Amino acid sequence: MSVVFSWTQLLSLRKTNSCNVTDMLPRTSNNPNSKVNVLTSISVLLRRRSIRVVARTATTSSSSSTVEGGYQGSKPRRNLVADWVSKNDEAARFLPIYVGGFALLAVLLNRALSGIAPVADASSSQSRADILSLALAVTDILAGLVWLSIRPKYISPQAPEGLECRRIHPCLPDFAVRELLWAWTSLSEATCCRSLIIVHKKNCLLQIGISSESSSMDGVPIEVDVPTLLRGSLCQKALKSGKQTYLANLPLYPGRVEFPFLPTNTQALILQPIGDDGIAIAGGDTTRGFSSLDQAWITSISEKLEVTLSKLSNI
Repeated sequence: MSVVFSWTQLLSLRKTNSCNVTDMLPRTSNNPNSKVNVLTSISVLLRRRSIRVVARTATTSSSSSTVEGGYQGSKPRRNLVADWVSKNDEAARFLPIYVGGFALLAVLLNRALSGIAPVADASSSQSRADILSLALAVTDILAGLVWLSIRPKYISPQAPEGLECRRIHPCLPDFAVRELLWAWTSLSEATCCRSLIIVHKKNCLLQIGISSESSSMDGVPIEVDVPTLLRGSLCQKALKSGKQTYLANLPLYPGRVEFPFLPTNTQALILQPIGDDGIAIAGGDTTRGFSSLDQAWITSISEKLEVTLSKLSNI
């Protein structure tokens, strides 16, 4: 027996939940086996149709997403005014003078050509407007003069005066040496640090970078006197507080004499405690050269060194 169904009938059969499937079968035969075969055929056809529809939908969605593509989130906005000012600093400083001068000239020409009496009259609205315009024009000119007189001062790095030094405690294991040298490489390449001294448990574990020459002038860098260093007021303060101490302009501090091993022209200094028993001293070649990000980076390095140095038992 051949039974033919249109797709409209099959879809209506699939959508109608309350309909009995056997009601849509032709009444040509009462054989139950033929009904079962027809139902199986209908189920297979419906499954194939569903698979095709799902596949087509997936292909369409994937192609649409491929066409759109790219980052769909918020994008940073450019400040065109700030970009122009940064690229034309000199013109931006002269701009108030130009605007004020033009406004002043326009007010004077308007006063001269409008036929108004040159003497200011308080009862005249034109006179009051001219006085106000003159005041604004003069204010613009003065603002431009102030902008020209105040300019940011560029602080250039100072080449450290001293000798190259590389002293490592002989009893340190290899993993500790690698950790200390990593800290020095990180600071010297990412910040203005040019000298680094690490003291732990009253021992100088590392003295590296530029150091002052000894008084005998024999070409040997000055060694760190750890007991004298730890008795200094700056180191004592840093160790007691457990917080970083930043001397942004070292030549202005009388306490710079506590660090004779540093180059004489060291511009900035950071004292960073390492746990309760150690301290790191970083000398920079630029006044205010250590930014807030550099200070945070030095603090993170000290925490890492604290974990490493806590494993040492023979020092």
